[in-house]
Amino acid sequence: MLLGVKTWANVRALRNAMSLFEVMSGSKVNFHKSLLVGVNISDSGLAEEASILNCRVDKVPFLYLGPYIGGGPRRLVFWEPVLNTIKSRLSGWKSRFLSFAGRLVLLKSILTSLPVHALSFFKVALGILFSIKSIFLIFFFGGS
Repeated sequence: MLLGVKTWANVRALRNAMSLFEVMSGSKVNFHKSLLVGVNISDSGLAEEASILNCRVDKVPFLYLGPYIGGGPRRLVFWEPVLNTIKSRLSGWKSRFLSFAGRLVLLKSILTSLPVHALSFFKVALGILFSIKSIFLIFFFGGS
């Protein structure tokens, strides 16, 4: 994640810095996976810069290493990816085939670590915590 002021000199410097990184590290920057996000910049100007950098344009909020950047962490929409990840992990397990101890170990060791990354960055509303807790309780007591 790089932040800067919108000038053509900065766009060229960014492109040169990425090229220099490729030469120095031996790694290649995948510009097709890279995103350019503008704040208070016109869409046409952002599209021009993205064409120079050979990357895609995205809008705020965007996903960066898991949590959304630029969204409102007090809103349910912000936490939906975390809730969906928990639900998708649980969907592969059938609680009726696990003992209480097995369900407890699954919840404590694996599933409670999923929201920790996002919770370490953002303050969460109590409603979100109750949603996560209810998903865990339904699974623990035999729901799917």
